[in-house]
Amino acid sequence: MKVVKKVGSLSVEIEGETQKDLFKEIASFEEVFGVEACGKCGSHNLRYVVRENDGNEYYELRCLDCGARLGFGVNKKGGGLFPRRKDAEGNWLPDGGWVKWNPKTKTIE
Repeated sequence: MKVVKKVGSLSVEIEGETQKDLFKEIASFEEVFGVEACGKCGSHNLRYVVRENDGNEYYELRCLDCGARLGFGVNKKGGGLFPRRKDAEGNWLPDGGWVKWNPKTKTIE
């Protein structure tokens, strides 16, 4: 089976053998590409960014208006992406995981 799924301005053709397979693939696509507004300021002026540091790649969605970012983790199995909505201790982050560096306090808010 094939389905074309549109999320915002993006479209993707998704294939799966069963409805469950399609459902999983659509859910994965929407989780990463379904974010349409900054969690800090509400802007729709977003950009997908991949940074490399010391051989590691970091995936994030960046707000071009306020500078906030939503980081994405990589699944150990399968390599898919997921939005980081919790901190290292497992606590939910405010603003749906969107964080912003504060140069005055030198902390992430």
